[in-house]
Amino acid sequence: MVPSMPAKLVCTALHMAIQQRQPAPGLIVHPDRGQYQVLLVKHGFICNMSRKGNCWDNVMAERFFRNLKMERVWQRKYANQTQAKTDITAYIVEFYNCNRIQSVLGNLSPSVFEQNRAAKKPIVVSEIT
Repeated sequence: MVPSMPAKLVCTALHMAIQQRQPAPGLIVHPDRGQYQVLLVKHGFICNMSRKGNCWDNVMAERFFRNLKMERVWQRKYANQTQAKTDITAYIVEFYNCNRIQSVLGNLSPSVFEQNRAAKKPIVVSEIT
């Protein structure tokens, strides 16, 4: 892990997520500005990018990072980046995605909501579209 966030690091993380989760085209991605836009288009993802300097355009991503900092990062003192990376990854994978309920998801965790959503068939509004 590096102290800054170069585009290559972001692209590598996105590649890892794509390989692990294998999302369908149409996935909405909440990125910051960067050169990996071609990668998003290649996989058919929709880029939800805010206008420069306007965090309200991307409030869901901003809220996640605020929660991450308040609930985890600011509660710990990390000896080094490796320790921080391990702890934050565990928080996201083991707690935030699997256990932390979200009111916007009907008081379900993101993992349970995603499983329920995947089990349902999509609603067809029109046979024409």
